[in-house]
Amino acid sequence: MDFSKAFSKYETLVGQVEKVFAKVQGDFPSEVKCKAGCDDCCHALFDLTLVEALYIKSKFDETYTGKARYEITERSNKADRALTKLKKEAFKRHEKGESDEVIIESISKMRMRCPLLGEESTCLLYEHRPIACRVYGIPTSAAGKGHTCGFSGFKEGVQYPTLNMDLVYGQLYTISKELVRDLKSKHTRMDTILVPLSMALLTDYNEEYMGVEG
Repeated sequence: MDFSKAFSKYETLVGQVEKVFAKVQGDFPSEVKCKAGCDDCCHALFDLTLVEALYIKSKFDETYTGKARYEITERSNKADRALTKLKKEAFKRHEKGESDEVIIESISKMRMRCPLLGEESTCLLYEHRPIACRVYGIPTSAAGKGHTCGFSGFKEGVQYPTLNMDLVYGQLYTISKELVRDLKSKHTRMDTILVPLSMALLTDYNEEYMGVEG
């Protein structure tokens, strides 16, 4: 399977997003506190679109073997079990009538260590980290709600340039949809699936999984 076309489009999007980050950081140097050793974003909960999951897994496979790969895989297994439990609890809350908005908001405040976070608070796949990690230190918005890193210097109630993540994810979904179409996958809705990074690292994205006939 050839993912190069989708990966090229994804890398172009990453470049565009990084330019936005650099612009905001340049305009607000005192507010953007991102620096080596800060790992606040490495404990946030978020999911990956199909193209990001495939990209991250491919870079992980290219980079790690032996003991290091085993250790990261073990951490991924542990994180994935914890996330599965968390999602089951969220479903139970939904079944009891609690609003999805309240459930999602409470989950967004939870913390979980990323399996790619090294012992010295450094990302073990930094050059290929997801977009959510790359923009964490600047103001973003999704579904009409704003988010800012708690360690940043951005003040509540003050207007700042804000990256619309709905537009970013729209492009990610489009790239994923085109990838599924180009592969002629029988799983025609695979492009809509979101997975945590831990699951992406554990998944074998082979032809069977991708719904591609050999």
